[in-house]
Amino acid sequence: MTVEIETSNITVNGLTAHLSRPAGGSRQGMLLLPMITGIGERVREFAATIAVTGVTVLTWDPWHGPSDEDTSREQLFEMMGKLDDDVVLGELDTLLGHLFGELGCAKAGVIGWCLGGRFALMLGGRDERLANVVAYHPTVPGTPAPNHTVDAVAETGRIKAPAMMMYPSADTLVPHESFQRLQSALQSRPSGASIVHVYPNAEHGFSNKPQEGNPENADAWAISWPQVLEFIRVTTG
Repeated sequence: MTVEIETSNITVNGLTAHLSRPAGGSRQGMLLLPMITGIGERVREFAATIAVTGVTVLTWDPWHGPSDEDTSREQLFEMMGKLDDDVVLGELDTLLGHLFGELGCAKAGVIGWCLGGRFALMLGGRDERLANVVAYHPTVPGTPAPNHTVDAVAETGRIKAPAMMMYPSADTLVPHESFQRLQSALQSRPSGASIVHVYPNAEHGFSNKPQEGNPENADAWAISWPQVLEFIRVTTG
């Protein structure tokens, strides 16, 4: 069965966001947190693919307009270094409220990539409304960046919902020790299923199109994405 989807750029309490959903909406929702690219083409593809499964997807705009389609990588990295953890978590709370409110979702989860993966874990630890938490190669470095004022590992240990995390072993931004801390935090929880994937030789950001030239990255994406979609279906259905 082909599901018709509708897409639009919207504003929620002053926050720009991208909406992708089955025509007429749905009762299942996901808050999507992009990688450094912002709401670029690849991120819109992620949202559309999830929406085709019958899920309303609301995508946070970390840069409030710019994306990799009109802004250099250097500028995006500079902007990333200025993100404030508490401000971002406040924005995500606003967008999640919009999913449950005006968009009419009865269940909603969160999925993030890279910097968005880190925020997905932190939001998961703070918001018990979430039906799931999915983190693709979350950028949680061994030594926190100066603007990383919230402890992602501690928040990960507080997640109540089922959680899924993908880690590429050739990740040069996130050392294996950092991944082990996140994995231990997930598996120490008294509730909430934990699914952890490790992809040997895959690189940080393996889900982004420019990385697909490496067969290890392409294989990691081909294996992980169908399982993530099924995880979303089961936990939000």
